[in-house]
Amino acid sequence: MVTHPPKGLHGQAVEELGRRIIRGDYPPGSVVDPVKFETELGVSKTVVREALRVLASKGLLESRQKRGTTIRPRADWNLLDSDLLRWQGSSAPTDGFLEDLAEVRAIVEPAGARFAAARRTAADLDAMRQALDAMAAAGADADAMVEADLAFHRALLEAAHNELLSRMEVVIEAGLRVRDRIVHGARHFSDSIPVHQELLDAVEAGDPDAAVAAVESLLAQASDDLAAVQAREDPDDVATDSQPKEVP
Repeated sequence: MVTHPPKGLHGQAVEELGRRIIRGDYPPGSVVDPVKFETELGVSKTVVREALRVLASKGLLESRQKRGTTIRPRADWNLLDSDLLRWQGSSAPTDGFLEDLAEVRAIVEPAGARFAAARRTAADLDAMRQALDAMAAAGADADAMVEADLAFHRALLEAAHNELLSRMEVVIEAGLRVRDRIVHGARHFSDSIPVHQELLDAVEAGDPDAAVAAVESLLAQASDDLAAVQAREDPDDVATDSQPKEVP
């Protein structure tokens, strides 16, 4: 599943208001003013009403008589919604968000690789090869590299042939997109093609243990790259404990 910001006035209103809520511009429990949104966004009452309806369906808002529309507690948000994941990672993701994504990836991707090695089809292998070829062809094009990397990991999960596991791609994509945007955008990263090739080879050979080992190596390399970029950009903010934050 590739997620993109929606188009049109309605989509733009959802996007803008959703980002504001995720960013914390409106704290939980605060009342939102639809008329103010109409003025600020320059859209009609109908557009704002539909945007608020969409955001309510994602658990961000609730409407009650006499109280109006309010921001719901974060515990009520649908945090696995693809838009919420994208909004959280699109600006300045918090350490907590990055850590949560990293932990989920560390659980999901090794399991996905193990199943993929046992269940992959010729079509699955072809999709992974095409993504790997696209990574090699991307060169210094950070955007192309990010999209190719996402395609590879998406193909890996699809190769597991587990409908529920494949739905976790929204979380994997969010984690990868944030990490890749930081690392590839900084032009400071290790060559990840060899370890991706190792993973593909293990899946093609039908070797679950080797596939898991390759994924774990890939995640470790990704973590090191991100830590190096963060340390270089914010030397005063490096963690004071002996271990860097583990964010693939």
